[in-house]
Amino acid sequence: MSAHAPTQPGSAQLAPGLYLVATPIGNLGDITLRALEVLKGVDRIACEDTRQTQKLLNHFAISTPTLSCHQHNERRRAEELIASLKAGGRIAVVSDAGMPGISDPGGWLVAEAIAAGVSVIPIPGANAALSALVASGLPTEEFHFIGFLPEKAGARRTRLEALAAQPRETSLTLVFYEAPHRIVETLADLETVFGPALRVVAAREITKLHEEFLRGTVADVRRNLVERDRIRGEFTLLVEAPAQSNAQPIGSTSEKLTDRLARLQTEFAIDEKDALKRIARESGQSKSDLYRELQRVRARRK
Repeated sequence: MSAHAPTQPGSAQLAPGLYLVATPIGNLGDITLRALEVLKGVDRIACEDTRQTQKLLNHFAISTPTLSCHQHNERRRAEELIASLKAGGRIAVVSDAGMPGISDPGGWLVAEAIAAGVSVIPIPGANAALSALVASGLPTEEFHFIGFLPEKAGARRTRLEALAAQPRETSLTLVFYEAPHRIVETLADLETVFGPALRVVAAREITKLHEEFLRGTVADVRRNLVERDRIRGEFTLLVEAPAQSNAQPIGSTSEKLTDRLARLQTEFAIDEKDALKRIARESGQSKSDLYRELQRVRARRK
């Protein structure tokens, strides 16, 4: 019998350790029987937001004490929780929704528990990224979970450009989380970096009453959202990043750099800087090298 057998439904007592409990991401019916047993059986529940977790506990008549463990106090709280765990305690960790540690607090506490020799037991359940992925229609054989992109526009664009430039023998799905007030801006950045024909899926309010999947090109999905009076609900954004090989340098192609710049600026309605970035990504050259080449070409024309 495994050391974790006491976490089976109906067990008298849980084994000591740190339990990472997935909670529903919208529909309360997605809680598992095992998760309920653990939440009832632990000594305390460490919560991203005690008020949010208390709603879940009240719904299922669970009276286990709670304490906060969020991004601002996780490292400080870890010392107290690890001491309790080393003394044989049973502690559950939950985020507001989904799996703790996935774009939510919990990762630091897990690392500290492992370093202290404490058992760490995952209790599987709902997850927005995987739920959206399997229903997206995009490739599932290989995917890259990014989580939240940077909030600032410049940093966000830089991150997307780095992702686009990564060599890939086949297409793969990139998975992001995004807030409703930034989703249109992020789609616009994706369109600039990858092009308007990029296949995307914007999944909204997964498992909730108004669950919605917007599938199509990035240009179409962005247009759909722009036309709405108001955008509500958290998004899981999935992108089919096309295969990307290391292309030959611009100098080895038949198309001149200046001609290619002009074509891209017209085709995608972007400025020279963004066109240079796109060429750099597609050619495998650095943007600074291309810029110097462009300056030499213009100097020769004078």
